[in-house]
Amino acid sequence: MEQAALPKATILDLSCNKLSTLPSDFCGLTHLVKLDLSKNKLQQLPSDFGRLVNLQHLDLLNNRLVTLPVSFAQLKNLKWLDLKDNPLDPVLAKVAGDCLDEKQCKQCANKVLQHMKAVQADQERERQRRLEVEREAEKKREAKQRAKEAQEREVRKREKAEEKERRRKEYDALKASKREQEKKPKKEANQAPKSKSGSRPRKPPPRKHTRSWAMLKLLLLLLLLCVAGGLIACRVTGLQQQPLCASVNTIYDNAVQGLRRHEILQWVLQTDSQQ
Repeated sequence: MEQAALPKATILDLSCNKLSTLPSDFCGLTHLVKLDLSKNKLQQLPSDFGRLVNLQHLDLLNNRLVTLPVSFAQLKNLKWLDLKDNPLDPVLAKVAGDCLDEKQCKQCANKVLQHMKAVQADQERERQRRLEVEREAEKKREAKQRAKEAQEREVRKREKAEEKERRRKEYDALKASKREQEKKPKKEANQAPKSKSGSRPRKPPPRKHTRSWAMLKLLLLLLLLCVAGGLIACRVTGLQQQPLCASVNTIYDNAVQGLRRHEILQWVLQTDSQQ
């Protein structure tokens, strides 16, 4: 078939040609009003068959069609249709019915058009549903990706803050170490002149036994003063004739003689002279 010779053809009879397919550009014959494709071997019609919008009469008798393309619903001007002797899908076959006379063929055209419109609507709804599902899935993927990116940004931000804090601590520790190193020479410089100056060295604190010994000597001195006072009173004044003073004088004489020979007195005297 030379399609270029039929650009504006309105009636086309291709019956009994053993056609198994139609060429891809067949649906460009948009001026067709009557088309006879009966008694061929067509297993399917082109998917854009609905472009034949001016088609009113279509004969598909005795082919191998099981279904019709969804675009068939666009043949709004179709008034006559014959689908007999095709292995149609049971639902489509029930809708099409018989085409034994003009009335039945017109009913077939009308019912098939309505059925195909319903199929087209269902497919459109399904397509919209799939698109909605895909959009929701895409939204979820985008939301998940945004959450992942936000989490990664938060991790990077936290790592950056931790690194900054670590560097700050290292810097503070380094400064503190430098300050300590700067203080040590100053302390040594401040301590060195004191040791070299001509000031008198501090006397070591008195020992404990030295203070005790001084207190003992004081007590002994007071005792001796008391005894000396009593002896003076008994030996010089008129009290020497009293019995008490006579006893005191005797004890004094004996004590003096004994102490002169005693080692303790000699040790006391030597210690006192050494100090």
